Amino acid sequence: MKQRFSLLTAIAYVVVFLGIQGFSSAMVMLVVALTKGRITENMSAQQTILTMILFSVLTVAVFVWARWFRPSASYLRSRPWTVLTWSVIAALGAIVPSMFCQEWLPEWPEWIQKIVDETEQQFTELMSTRGGYFVVALLAPVVEEIVFRGAVLRTLLSWQPRRRWLMIGLSALLFAAAHLNPAQMPHAFVIGLLLGWMYSRTDSIVPGIAYHWANNTAAYLLFVFYPDPSLELRDLFGGQVGRELLAVGFSLCILLPALFQLNQTMKKASSRT
Repeated sequence: MKQRFSLLTAIAYVVVFLGIQGFSSAMVMLVVALTKGRITENMSAQQTILTMILFSVLTVAVFVWARWFRPSASYLRSRPWTVLTWSVIAALGAIVPSMFCQEWLPEWPEWIQKIVDETEQQFTELMSTRGGYFVVALLAPVVEEIVFRGAVLRTLLSWQPRRRWLMIGLSALLFAAAHLNPAQMPHAFVIGLLLGWMYSRTDSIVPGIAYHWANNTAAYLLFVFYPDPSLELRDLFGGQVGRELLAVGFSLCILLPALFQLNQTMKKASSRT
């Protein structure tokens, strides 16, 4: 009974996360309707920004108030600057290999492609609006790490500490599903595995926030220079596979040493000297 309760608790955290997201969207839409705001393209983007800010504040407040996540500065007090640096480097090294792998995904059925297109359109509007970087690169990493590592994975690891990678995989699966965009799910699952590993080694969401921030910042900068949401790696290299493979190889020369260094340096705050 306790085991099943722990698993259901982890799933419930994700349901609450999505519920707060839906509630925030409904509240902002209601305010816009009551103020008779005209939904222009710019207004729609601003509405998304306001929704994300409200959602982020409510999520942090609920998870901290309910003690599902307990903030602590102990890891930062251990001065883990080397770990944080390698976390950022690893995130930068993973971008090109991730884009390369996404190119080889099969084509989506029409109904899924419609969801993907709508999500990409919302992403484009969000990135094009003042405040987009704040929401995508600063708020989102903190909120998602609090929920999926600080609450979900913490609960799963306390339930089955000897099955660490199984619990990390389950949390990554929930993390991917919560993105609600089939095109993002494979990438989110792999990143969820990496972020889960970092949390399990440190008992802290701080390294994950650093990685998440670097990943989302790179996505934002890529959009600034190449605004087309359907951009693929082959487009950056003129469709030449040889150049793509060189870029992937170069990125792996960044990613793999960074992962090695993280494996060597990541420790729980109580174990650091």
